[in-house]
Amino acid sequence: MISRTESPAIMSSNTGTDLHYLGASEALGLFRSRELSPVELLEAVLQRIDAVNPQVNALTEQLVDEARESARNAERQYRVGGTVAPLLGLPVAAKEKHSLAGHVLSNGLVAQRQVVARANHPVISRIRSAGGIVHTRTTTPEFCCATVTHSPLWGVTRNPFNLELSPGGSSGGSGAALAAGFAPLATGSDIAGSTRLPAAFTGTVGFKAPYGRVPGVAPLSADHYRGDGPMSRSVADTALLANIMAGQHSGDHTSLATAAPLPGEWASVAGLRIALCIRLGDYLVDPDVEANTRAVAAALEGAGAIVEEVELPWTTAEIHRVSFTHFGHILGPAMEDETRAARSQLAAYTVQFMADARAAAAGTRFLDGLTAETRMQGELAAVMTGFDTLICPTSAIAALKADGHYLDGISAGGEHLEHYWQAHMTVPFNIANRCPVLAVPSGMADCGIPTGVQIVGHPFDDDTVFRIGATVEIVRPWAHRYAQIGG
Repeated sequence: MISRTESPAIMSSNTGTDLHYLGASEALGLFRSRELSPVELLEAVLQRIDAVNPQVNALTEQLVDEARESARNAERQYRVGGTVAPLLGLPVAAKEKHSLAGHVLSNGLVAQRQVVARANHPVISRIRSAGGIVHTRTTTPEFCCATVTHSPLWGVTRNPFNLELSPGGSSGGSGAALAAGFAPLATGSDIAGSTRLPAAFTGTVGFKAPYGRVPGVAPLSADHYRGDGPMSRSVADTALLANIMAGQHSGDHTSLATAAPLPGEWASVAGLRIALCIRLGDYLVDPDVEANTRAVAAALEGAGAIVEEVELPWTTAEIHRVSFTHFGHILGPAMEDETRAARSQLAAYTVQFMADARAAAAGTRFLDGLTAETRMQGELAAVMTGFDTLICPTSAIAALKADGHYLDGISAGGEHLEHYWQAHMTVPFNIANRCPVLAVPSGMADCGIPTGVQIVGHPFDDDTVFRIGATVEIVRPWAHRYAQIGG
């Protein structure tokens, strides 16, 4: 069996300067053995935030007093012994869109900076019930509608590996927080790659659960592109948080009954059949991204998997058209409704997104979009027939500028793309959103930040993508690639 009960943390004791990079699974073991106190871990994380966040700008709020009280309570429970909650004493960074009752829920908007949430998001309630300590909240772009993370409200969030570059978006604050050592666990959400892209750009792990696995909040919980999910620095830690977040919820009638929990160890990949797809049709993939993806495939072959390269009949132009038809009938109108009185305060990328969505909806019926989506889903299913999973790059390009708006598109492979989302390879699997996708690091880009691959499973086959991800973690280890900002 491949055991990942210990996260790939730099240190495995409660001394030294890298305690803030201790993984969740290892921390829980040290809590239980009383070699480490939840108070010690929290204080190390808070010190790291004080030292490094002014440069990274990944956080919107810290709940320091509340977190310290929770850590002291957790310490007492470990001292007493017996059965404890599965996340007891672990600091968790929460994406700002995951509401906390009594705290601001701005969605990154200047006009909503005084809006206070009346209830906890389901994932927050579950994390707290499991003993997790929400000690900080993380930045997003406005409405989570960009794959960079900056806004007039919060400023620019930067990649800890290279401060000139973006950690991606929209869960960019969570990815940057993990990479910088601000928490062992974080929450993300994903409607077009918003968990997987930050995972790729920050060398972390993100899980886009199949639609319905993790409950959301009405009315957009009914949008079959969306989903909330876990992020961390290891496969096992991501599975740990996924188990807590998943399951049926009375407030979301699309949510699924609880499945079998993901284990902390997985069988080898020997004999598994893996489809390798570099371009997903015609994506223009950077050479370093392609090289790292092929290195992952070769390493999986070395571990006993059978890897075969495949092609898909997709184009980036078609994927963009199909997805924006969807956004134009659902997310776009929701954003329009929320911003009618405050258009002048919006980021340029938000205005552009709404305009693009409006134009797509004006020219295409929702039914036409569904027809195209189901055709693409069928094409993916056909290509994956006979394979256990498909792997491909997460982003075709290695990096985005931290403060970029990309209103005029982006250059990739020597060509100009009309929309910078056409450089990201995530949205096809929101169109096919019953497929679980685990994003794991694949290597380092020439620009000095990480790259990532997506491991795509058959509908609702979560365990297999984690099984392959656990092997990638061993054969292409990334633990030594922590950002060195701040020492």
